[in-house]
Amino acid sequence: MRRVHTTSNCVRALAGAGAVVVRLAALACVASAPALVACQKSLFPEQQPRTQFEAYEIMRQRYVPLEEPDVFGTPRPAIRARLTPER
Repeated sequence: MRRVHTTSNCVRALAGAGAVVVRLAALACVASAPALVACQKSLFPEQQPRTQFEAYEIMRQRYVPLEEPDVFGTPRPAIRARLTPER
């Protein structure tokens, strides 16, 4: 038996091909996203004060760092240094 090509068969074949193209385009976008993001400069440089209060503390020489290294050298939040009362 010979297969008859009807309009519905052709539409199904094109719909399947279109889905493949859409999937490949989505995969290309996802694959190229890290390359586009990684090439940009950071929005806030680490050397600049983050807030107006930090700038004030630096000018008054009362600045307490945000992080301090632990015993193994891993940076941890400096909670104890920030919560101690001023003398």
